[in-house]
Amino acid sequence: MSDLATRAALGETLVELVDAGFDVVAVEADLSKSTTTAALAERYPERFFNVGIAEQNMIGTAAGLAVAGKIAFTGSFAVFATGRAYDQVRNTVCYSELDVKLTPTHAGVTVGPDGGSHQMLEDLALMRVLPGMRVLVPADYNAAKAAIRLAARESGPFYVRLGRSGVPQVHPDGFEMELGRAYVLRDGSDVTLAACGVMVGQALAAADILAGEGIEAEVLDVACLKPLDAETVLASVRKTGAVVTCEEHSIIGGLGSVIAEVVSESHPVPLARIGVRDVFGTSGEPAELLEHFGLTGTDIAAAARACGG
Repeated sequence: MSDLATRAALGETLVELVDAGFDVVAVEADLSKSTTTAALAERYPERFFNVGIAEQNMIGTAAGLAVAGKIAFTGSFAVFATGRAYDQVRNTVCYSELDVKLTPTHAGVTVGPDGGSHQMLEDLALMRVLPGMRVLVPADYNAAKAAIRLAARESGPFYVRLGRSGVPQVHPDGFEMELGRAYVLRDGSDVTLAACGVMVGQALAAADILAGEGIEAEVLDVACLKPLDAETVLASVRKTGAVVTCEEHSIIGGLGSVIAEVVSESHPVPLARIGVRDVFGTSGEPAELLEHFGLTGTDIAAAARACGG
């Protein structure tokens, strides 16, 4: 399969969920073509609500629909859905444990030319700190479909981080995601590469580079940041003795923080964090930005060598 963006899974999967009998609705903030929720609007217009450029209203409307018994998904871009509407997410959705699923798109620097104002690099930190919020970061199109299905099956608040740019497929067709599980994509004995989202493909590329040097890297797809699969992470670092975290997000509060917390408490090993280092994004093409911010397979391989791989 050619590279597909994780956002491409959203509208299509919502339609499939309704076809399967799920009482799904979608609330959008005037970005249905970009987020692909337009697919639900076309197939089931009575299940689609466009509130205009009003993200706080989007969350409030979704909360009301959830109170009425619907499984409410929201769209928009990650920078708006988590930043502009944070009060509504915290005090309306999470505080009341409502069945609202935040599934915004265009997260991370691979948004590209839209620039730093639209490249959301803090969303995982914002969402994982909220009581009751589950946080999923699918690595590819198949994982994104699985994450959306999982969010629909499980009651309560979810955050599913989706991207704009195409990414390599690392999971098979029909892949099903389990809540609180990390996936070992490649076995290794010398260093653990724990990645999420876009960076899973980069971690696999780094493992290929390292293998050419006689270093066997174990690659984990940490698709669920909260709840974290601490058992799988700790089993890997106990075996390899070092870990590099890889995320298209700030190194503060995201995957690097999640892994550092569990490793430092239970089995301290050398740890390096690959991510955006406390700066805003900038304009550029996705591949250029990954290189600019040090988020490529080459950068990950260098960190793994320095970390003890």
